[in-house]
Amino acid sequence: MISLASGMTESKGRHARGWLFFDAECEFCARIAGWLREPMKHRGLAAAPLQDPRVADLLGLAPGHLHRVIRFVLTDGRQFLGAEAVLAIARELWWAPPFIFMSRVPGVLPAMHAGYRWIARRRKCPAAKCVRARPGE
Repeated sequence: MISLASGMTESKGRHARGWLFFDAECEFCARIAGWLREPMKHRGLAAAPLQDPRVADLLGLAPGHLHRVIRFVLTDGRQFLGAEAVLAIARELWWAPPFIFMSRVPGVLPAMHAGYRWIARRRKCPAAKCVRARPGE
């Protein structure tokens, strides 16, 4: 189990089989992480913000590299990034098999990766300013 009791969790001694690390400065990301918190908890998983200074040490990354993409890390050391993190979490949830099935349809996985990148580029800007794509996107 990954233990982040020294700082990531609300209560000491909490352990998890895996962690979703998300950008807490992104309202959309924080809302999704909040929504997933309970279903993940029932599966022995947890969520923590990438902004916590202990995350960089835990993942062995420079702080500047953390906020680029969500990460899902399992106790066996496997890390899933971006759309792959979304799919890895979906594999843990009882109601997500249709989502996993759809990802296997030819062309859907590349579309999911593109969709994740599109959302990630816009995650910190107000919706009114991000309605239209930026030049070159």
